[in-house]
Order: sequence, then structure tokens, then C-alpha cells
Amino acid sequence: MQDRPKVAQRDISFALDQADMLSWHANGVHTSLFFNAMSPFFPEGERFFIRSVRRYADQIQEPNLARDVQGFIGQEAMHGREHQHYNQRLQEQGLRADKVEKFVINDLRWTEKHFSGKAKLGMTIALEHWTAIMASLLLRDPRGLSDSDAQVARLWRWHAIEETEHKAVAFEVFQTVAPGLRGYLLRCVMMLICSLFFWLEIFVVSILFARDAGVAGDLRGWAKLWWFLWGTPGMLRRIILPWLAFFKPGFHPWEDDNRAQIERWKQTADQS
Repeated sequence: MQDRPKVAQRDISFALDQADMLSWHANGVHTSLFFNAMSPFFPEGERFFIRSVRRYADQIQEPNLARDVQGFIGQEAMHGREHQHYNQRLQEQGLRADKVEKFVINDLRWTEKHFSGKAKLGMTIALEHWTAIMASLLLRDPRGLSDSDAQVARLWRWHAIEETEHKAVAFEVFQTVAPGLRGYLLRCVMMLICSLFFWLEIFVVSILFARDAGVAGDLRGWAKLWWFLWGTPGMLRRIILPWLAFFKPGFHPWEDDNRAQIERWKQTADQS
């Protein structure tokens, strides 16, 4: 795609000190906890992504992609930093984010030891696709975050914008170092593995956090979350087809040309 957005490095911080992290989302506690359950995976996960891409940086000859690799690394480092702060707020308000972070660290250490560099890059592009398609829907449909705590919603929108900006970087590095049929099969296998374990872990952590918050038995709250994800606005239901698109042999992340979302964000105060 021509004129793709530059992968810009931004040093942005978010004031979460006054936020009620247990009920910041307008749809209630359980939806707040579902979003919160993703955050402990980011700090170490982003470092894993950086290592996976950086391992092959010296093989990138195309100047624009080499530039974007550096932007990708800078953005992911900032995401890790801000989600570390987010996780500290979760911990302060009684959610065992530290326990989840330790699990993620141990899980990724095992992965680093037992998988090849190309397999780890395949995991990276699989998880980057998940974040990109969730980000796209979050930015397209204001119901995902509308009427929620302004600062927490601002963090998630910023993260979504930058995931959109760099959504093709790791993918194009993978195409460079793992071309052809073997590369295609590898990325498909990694997507299936990552999809299973990613969502299993997110829902397990959502239940853990619900227990910490004392709402694990609140069936009405779980029903509201289920409807948010699968009914209206259907934040998981509506990403099934974009997820399946990844398995097309000729797939590229910029098939979903959502540059307009980035430009709209740049014109608001959200980036300040």
C-alpha cells in the first residue's frame, strides 16, 4: 500500500491515579475487568515482540521497512511502560496483576527456550494481528469506550492507534525472512496456537480479577459482558472475519485500510 502512515514514536503518559480501575468502563465492572485482563500481558509481551523483530533487523534491506522497524520498537517500548503503570494501579486496587505478570514472564521464557526465531516471529505477527483487528474495531465504533473514564479510555485509544500504525511491520519482516509456502504454513500454525492460548488466558484472568473484585458470582454482570462481546456492539463477534482473513495466502494487514482513523486521532487532543 502506498502512503502508509509513518510509525511515529511518541512519549505519552496517562494520569490514572484518580481512576477507579475496577469500574472504569461504562458497561460495568465485568467489562472493565475484561479490558484489565489484557494489560498484564503487555509489558513482557511487548518486550518479546521487540526481541522477535530485532533478531532479524539486519536482514531488512528495504529502507522504509528498516525505518519502520525502529518505530515499531519505540512504540512497543512505550506500550510496555504505560501498561506497567496501568498494572500498578490494578495491583493497588486489589487485582493480582503481579501474579499474572509473573506467569507471562515464565511462559515467555519457556517459549524463548523451545521455539525457533522464525516461530517466535510467527507468534508475534499472529498476536499483532489480533491487536490490530481489535484496535480497528475499537476505533471505528465509539461504543467500545464511550462514556467510560476519560483517561483510561484515552490510553486504550492511543494503544489502538499505534497498533494500527505498525500493524504491518512485523508481518513484512516475517515475509522477508520466511517467504513462500513454508512461511505461510508456519504463520498459520502460529496463529492457531496463539489464538487458543491467548483467549483462554484472557478469560481465565478475567475470572481471577472478578474473584479479586468480589463479583465472580454476579451473573447479571457476566451477562452484560457477554452481550458487549457477542451481542451489541459485539466486540468479539465482529472480529471473527478479520481474524480469518489472516489465513489467506496473499493476506497483508493493510488490506484493512484504516488510515482515516489515525488522521482523525491526530486532529484531536487525545495525543497530547
